Amino acid sequence: MSALTSPKTYRGLAAFQAADAVLCAVPVPYIAKALDTVQVPQQVRPILPIVKVASAVGLLSVERSPALARLTTAALTLYFILAVGAHVRVRDSIANTVPAASFLALFAAMTLKGPRSG
Repeated sequence: MSALTSPKTYRGLAAFQAADAVLCAVPVPYIAKALDTVQVPQQVRPILPIVKVASAVGLLSVERSPALARLTTAALTLYFILAVGAHVRVRDSIANTVPAASFLALFAAMTLKGPRSG
């Protein structure tokens, strides 16, 4: 079994998304600064924790509903395409862009492979 298809990977990424949702909801200063840097409008920011919690739920569905988990990784791929685009648009540093690009590559690969079946 590949790490990309393992339910443990999906659960770990769900935990990460849930923690990130909390950090966005607070918001912690470094996340607020990052959102300022990529010019995320103030009216969009309250939606981010909701999106992140929804993605955590979708990732956690991996064993009960592999199709929903795969749809979630596809949605996260789109999310990170937009995130990378935002970093590029404002000419953000490579160091700030690499995490989003890494998650883009990870979720795209997970979408292509899909979760382990059966």
